[in-house]
Amino acid sequence: MRSTYYSESFNNGLTLLAESMPWLQSAAFSIVIPAGVQREEESNRGVANLLCDWVQRGCGDLDSRQYVEALDNLGVARGGGVSSSHLSFGGALLAENLEATLGIYADLVQRPHFLPDEFEDAKQVCFQELRALEDDLHQQAMLSLRRQMYPDPWGWHPTGTLASVESLTEEVARAYFDTWVRPNEAIIAVAGNFDWGRLKETIQKLFGNWKSRPGKKSYLGSTLPEYVHIPFDSSQTHVGLGFASVPISNPDFYQARAAIGIMSDGMSSRLFSEVREKRGLCYTVYASCNSLKTQGAVLSYAGTSTERAQETLDVMIEEFNELPKGVRQDELTRLKARFKSGIIMQQESSSSRASALAADWYHLGRIRTMEELETILDGISVDTINAYLEKNPPKNYRVTTIGAKRLEVPSEISSGDA
Repeated sequence: MRSTYYSESFNNGLTLLAESMPWLQSAAFSIVIPAGVQREEESNRGVANLLCDWVQRGCGDLDSRQYVEALDNLGVARGGGVSSSHLSFGGALLAENLEATLGIYADLVQRPHFLPDEFEDAKQVCFQELRALEDDLHQQAMLSLRRQMYPDPWGWHPTGTLASVESLTEEVARAYFDTWVRPNEAIIAVAGNFDWGRLKETIQKLFGNWKSRPGKKSYLGSTLPEYVHIPFDSSQTHVGLGFASVPISNPDFYQARAAIGIMSDGMSSRLFSEVREKRGLCYTVYASCNSLKTQGAVLSYAGTSTERAQETLDVMIEEFNELPKGVRQDELTRLKARFKSGIIMQQESSSSRASALAADWYHLGRIRTMEELETILDGISVDTINAYLEKNPPKNYRVTTIGAKRLEVPSEISSGDA
């Protein structure tokens, strides 16, 4: 069974994307608005995350309780979130309920109630998220590493800080909404069982009068030092290691992704085998490719004991430095099996496909078919990966550690304390 793909641009700057999967009885949607952390400033950090909660506390003709009950009655499995680039809402449901559900979300992005008492409730949710994050040292290490790899605000976490969220007011949040929650460059992606002609008419009716508005130049700041140590009295040490890579839009992205997959995907990967299994240095270790629109990075993490932290970092760097010497066919064969499993599972999920459509349009300006992904995968070979690594070896590492002791890092890395 093969999907059919559609796209439509509206006069207000909104783009509708769709993938027809007629063998399903369900549909999924993703509404992606470029109002993420990239639009924030030092003075309003965390405002997009707060808005994500506040707008879901009543919109159109529905108060907060009615909003929840309406979506529950339609059987919508839903969520909302904030990334570096976007404020997003999405859901999966029976195909017959798609139009009614999109009507509720049209009110959410255009006619939220913004009640003062609901603002305080939304703020308290943000504080709870921040306190949970404070207790998660793994995440704290990776958040620091992101800020080493990407300039502010791209490296910021959506939750902001306790001080920045405390200072947020209704007026600040409304101003952010009025400036950035707009149809300009927004994307609505739908995947599943639907009629394309009717879907276009529905989106025109519901979102066609959403007024486009000019934005303003986004704030761009600095990055953290190459080595950051955050003192913490513990028997454990959290190690974050990163280096620059290529973004998804780069033709070599899947060569980079395959190289890091050989390092980290599965229990046969190099990091898992060498750092954890053979040497027993840590209880968890991984690496992943991360991509903004124009920048990419490899972010790696290990959780270990204070006594073994230095050796853990040294071996991680050693393994990455060994990578340009070449990957093997058996490693690639295992990785391709994992990749193909992922492609097959994505083909069976309307939610995954809706999210993928929106991501492709944002990063590439077009839809990638599943057949194209399969062709890309088939074209990856030991020779193509090794050629990429020869031109793009891991280098200029960034390191974050959280624990009782600072670690020794390569001499070219300058350091700082948090």
